[in-house]
Amino acid sequence: MSRQIIAWIQAAPMALVLLGFLVAPIIMIVIVSFWGATEYSIYPAFQFDNYEFLFGSPVTYTVFFNTFKYALLTWALTLVIGFTVAYFLAFEVRSLKWQIGLFLLCTIPFWTSNIIRMISWIPFLGRNGLANSALISWGVIDEPLEWLLFSDFSVVLAFVHLYTLFMVVPIFNSMMRIDRSLLEAARDCGASGLQTLWTVIVPLCKPGIMIGTIFVSTLVMGDFITVRFMSGSQRANVGRLISNDISLLQYPSASATAVVLLCTVLIVIALLLRLVDIRKEL
Repeated sequence: MSRQIIAWIQAAPMALVLLGFLVAPIIMIVIVSFWGATEYSIYPAFQFDNYEFLFGSPVTYTVFFNTFKYALLTWALTLVIGFTVAYFLAFEVRSLKWQIGLFLLCTIPFWTSNIIRMISWIPFLGRNGLANSALISWGVIDEPLEWLLFSDFSVVLAFVHLYTLFMVVPIFNSMMRIDRSLLEAARDCGASGLQTLWTVIVPLCKPGIMIGTIFVSTLVMGDFITVRFMSGSQRANVGRLISNDISLLQYPSASATAVVLLCTVLIVIALLLRLVDIRKEL
C-alpha cells in the first residue's frame, strides 16, 4: 500500500502539468465551441450554431478532404523515404560512429526554423527558379512548369521535407532492436533479401512505423502555415480554417472546428493503435 502512495506522489507533479497544460485548455476549447459570436464580440451560451454551420457548409468537407489528402500523400512519401534511410543506417552502415554521424546529419535541417526551411523552396520551385531554369537549359521542357510552386505538389513537398525525420527516428529505433541472428536464420533458410525484408524486418518494424505514422499524420493535419505559404493562399486545410476564424476573432467557430479536428485525429490514432501494440517501443 505504501508503494502505491509513493507512486501516486511521484506521479502527482506530472499529472498536475498535464491537467494544467493539456486537459484544461482542451476543456476550455470545448466550452467555447458552444458559445455565440457577433461581428464584434463573443458571449457565453450553450448552442449548437457553430457545429450546425460547420457541418452544413460544403467548404468544411472540401477542407477536410484536402487535409486528409495532404496527410495521406505525406505519410506515403515519408514512409518510403524514412524506411529507406532507416534501413540504410541500421543495416548497411556497420560502424556505430558512422551511424551516429549520419543520423546527426539528418537532423541538420532542424537547426533552422520550419518557416525558413519551407520558404527556401520558393526560389527553387518558382517560375524563374533553379528547377525550371535547369530543366529549360537541359532541353527537357520548353517553358516553365507552373505547377511546381503554389500547388498541391509544393505543399506536399514541403510537408515531406519538414516531417520525414519524424518517420525515420522510430523506424530506425525499431530496426536497431532487431536481433541480427533472425536475419542470418532467414538467409540460412534460403530467403532472398526481399523475402527477408518483407517477412522479418517489416513485421518487426510495425511499432516504429505506427509511431511515425501518428507523428506525421497529426503534424500534417494540424499544420496551417505550410499550406498558406506553399500554396500561395490558393489551398486550405483545417488548420488554415481555424487560423482564419481566429484572425477574424470568431473564437467559438474556431473552437468548434478544432474540436472536430481533435476528434478526427483521436479516431485515426485509436484505429492505428488497434492495429499494432506500440507499447513495445515505449
